[in-house]
Amino acid sequence: MLPLSLQLPNADIAFYPAFLEQQECDRLLTALTQTIDWRQDWITIYGRSLPQPRLTAWYGDAGKSYTYSGITMIPTAWTPMLLELKAGVDAVSGVVFNSVLLNLYRDGNDSMGWHSDDEAELGHNPVIGSLSLGGTRRFMLRYRSQKGLKHQLELTSGSLLLMQGTTQQYWQHHIPKTKRPVAPRINLTFRVIC
Repeated sequence: MLPLSLQLPNADIAFYPAFLEQQECDRLLTALTQTIDWRQDWITIYGRSLPQPRLTAWYGDAGKSYTYSGITMIPTAWTPMLLELKAGVDAVSGVVFNSVLLNLYRDGNDSMGWHSDDEAELGHNPVIGSLSLGGTRRFMLRYRSQKGLKHQLELTSGSLLLMQGTTQQYWQHHIPKTKRPVAPRINLTFRVIC
């Protein structure tokens, strides 16, 4: 399986549009929606406390906690289904991930603001393996020092996006809200917590 390589400066991004077959995606989406221990945290934006615009869950090896936006997540033990998905992403990426952040976007009102995955516990030049299930959502990238330098992808069900190298140092990404009807989507972002 050969990826599409995004030709962006100071980035190492590979996109596998059909990493999983559609029938498998449908099965996984249903199972994960029902069995994952979803939560909705609160975040502070410009001094206002607001519910995070999506549901999240953190699974991984014992002791691999993760803190972002003032939220500390303690890992829930891997499930067999998550371990199976991890093994596939590990094999393609050449990385042994030890944790996964799951995001459930219930509809087009759920989103993710501009950010880089550059928290200290991810180490230098982290590798992020992002697997999408369910509704297609637009994934936006922008160069940190030149906000006009942008790129976008449609993350379809079954696609895998690998961000590695200096990508997080130079680029930000987000999932914008959309007014168009969109099916629920689960995004699994596999990570290595140092």
